[in-house]
Amino acid sequence: MNIFLKELKSHRKSLIFWSVGVCLMVLSGMNKYANLYSSQQSMNDVMKDMPKSLQVIMGIGSLDLSKASGYYGMLFVYLLLMATIHAAMLGAAIIAKEERDKTTEFLFVKPVSRTTVITAKLLASLFNIVVLNLVTLFSSIAFMAKYSKREEVNHDIVILMAGMFILQLLFMVMGSAISALKKKSKKAASLSAGVLLLTFILSVAIDLNEGMKNLKYLSPFKYFEAKNVMYGGGLEPVYMVISGFLIIIFTSVTYLFYKKRDLNI
Repeated sequence: MNIFLKELKSHRKSLIFWSVGVCLMVLSGMNKYANLYSSQQSMNDVMKDMPKSLQVIMGIGSLDLSKASGYYGMLFVYLLLMATIHAAMLGAAIIAKEERDKTTEFLFVKPVSRTTVITAKLLASLFNIVVLNLVTLFSSIAFMAKYSKREEVNHDIVILMAGMFILQLLFMVMGSAISALKKKSKKAASLSAGVLLLTFILSVAIDLNEGMKNLKYLSPFKYFEAKNVMYGGGLEPVYMVISGFLIIIFTSVTYLFYKKRDLNI
């Protein structure tokens, strides 16, 4: 039994759904930019009159919305949220679905170690998040080429996708760690999504309140923001180190507790 291929097959419909959703998000977002641009109305002036809370929620920050790159930077917040939710739920599901589908006993009596099982599942999940990341990358480059008015943005998009991939990986192994820890892993997906949304809300709160800026290390959504990454900012090493450390910790927890799990049939 090839566990890796079986996992890919079981998640293929979900991957197609998420990929189509991402493409439509990019297309609709850039189409809206084209409509606003043709109206000859300054987007920066419009957004400046909005309440600060609304600006924060929309992910505007210091982005120049008169440019396609700035508008894409605002759109990136929602693309990142979609990609990380997909990753967190995927990570949680690789363990929980065996209990949900009543295939746990069948899987564990096979002549393969639990380490082999969880490795195959994690690799399949990694494949899924890589595909979604590449779909986001290529759809972004394609639609930006159409609407960017020859603005050079491909390098910034690639850097943003690199940051997105790190967070996808982080939330994927966070989901798998939560699923491995919980005795009833069926609730792991909702718990993982809850933790993710909590960190996203924290990132919004930090932008609204300067006094909370020291809490930025607790929210991965503050690590690779478009307003900091774009225009030559790049990925900050400190956040890459923190992300790498968390990925190692969550992956270790997944392996350690998955091997100790009792069968929930």
